[in-house]
Amino acid sequence: MAVDFEPDPLVAELAARTARFVREEVIPIEVANDGVAGSEQVRRELQAGARAAGVFAPHAAEEFGGHGLDMRGRATVFEEAGYSLLGPIALNIAAPDEGNVHMLEQIASDEQKARYLAPLAAGDVRSCFAMTEPAPGAGSDPDALSTTATRVPGGWRIDGRKWFITGADGAGFAIVMARTAGVPGDRGGATMFLVDADNPGMRIGRHIPTLDESLHGGHLEVTFDDCRIGDDAVLGEVDQGYRYAQVRLGPARMTHCMRWLGIARRAQDIAVAHASRRRLFGSRLGDLGMAQAMIADNEIDVSAARGLILRACWELDRGRHAGTEVSVAKVFTAEAVWRVVDRSLQLCGSLGVSGDVLLGRFLREVRPFRIYDGPSETHRWSIARRVVGRAAAAADSAADAAVDSAVGATVNGTANGTAAGGTAGPAGAR
Repeated sequence: MAVDFEPDPLVAELAARTARFVREEVIPIEVANDGVAGSEQVRRELQAGARAAGVFAPHAAEEFGGHGLDMRGRATVFEEAGYSLLGPIALNIAAPDEGNVHMLEQIASDEQKARYLAPLAAGDVRSCFAMTEPAPGAGSDPDALSTTATRVPGGWRIDGRKWFITGADGAGFAIVMARTAGVPGDRGGATMFLVDADNPGMRIGRHIPTLDESLHGGHLEVTFDDCRIGDDAVLGEVDQGYRYAQVRLGPARMTHCMRWLGIARRAQDIAVAHASRRRLFGSRLGDLGMAQAMIADNEIDVSAARGLILRACWELDRGRHAGTEVSVAKVFTAEAVWRVVDRSLQLCGSLGVSGDVLLGRFLREVRPFRIYDGPSETHRWSIARRVVGRAAAAADSAADAAVDSAVGATVNGTANGTAAGGTAGPAGAR
């Protein structure tokens, strides 16, 4: 089956409306706030505008007030939303809420959907995903998970420390990954739990100072100390947390790519507009060869990233794990977006460095994406491991086939020699 990159007409129309909304309503607010929503009031005003424009929650199922787009549809719309740093917040598709909506739709019970998914999809509450821990705990290696969940009468007790939990400040609830079997380093044995923010055993700690600032609710330390929850707080099945995490991680990595691709396009547009007006050395900046090369490389990076994203989304929409495709798209897009924004800032010279355009803010925001959702190095290791594994399996298969062929030839030769009068044995045995 061929990969179809052409968006459905309804998706294309939604993307066009999203583009208009972002340019006309969101960007002025973004510029006024230096790319950071800051307050809940700004978030709610942005989301009210998105509802009025009919572009709110494109990812959520229709029964929860959304448009129910598949991954390829999201790629087209999310890119337009990502043209502004505040566009994803306005459409309620920013991390971590967007990924949590996707996972809750797939895993949560009907009761959990009513209690957590419905208000999250509507933008009435925010959420966080509490998996990452301070070293030597879970990070790029999820098997290092050290936060524990222990059975107690009536439910569970969670104990442990998390950090870099995006959106934890002001979140209504957390999805917490905790170890329910084995010890740190063991594969498996993790379970996901839904924990309300007002649980006395869940304490929100400090904001971690970071290069980026646009992800609403910050990056925080969170401590679970004798955090008591009932059995109804288990999300999915006990000890199956890592398996369920894959429902979220692949799509969430792609939606990050979609959103940041929008910012790359915005940076390119700012640079091209400047290059078409700025005159130096007797000509326009955009007519100079070195500037043209940078503009062309930006176009190449944007187009290549979009193609890789769509390919990975096509695989995900077909129900495949798409681990290699997701890793390839994530690594390339994270690095390509950085290159595009960096070149664009360079093209704009002192204007790019200034606060008169947001290129400096974009650069700070996109740099951590080469670490978030798995560092580029971890994804490269994963890609290479799969490639080498396939080659080794093919080599083993070829070797087995050669042995089978040799055995078959020997057996056939023996049978033929015996049938011809017993001459298959050594000459002295005749």
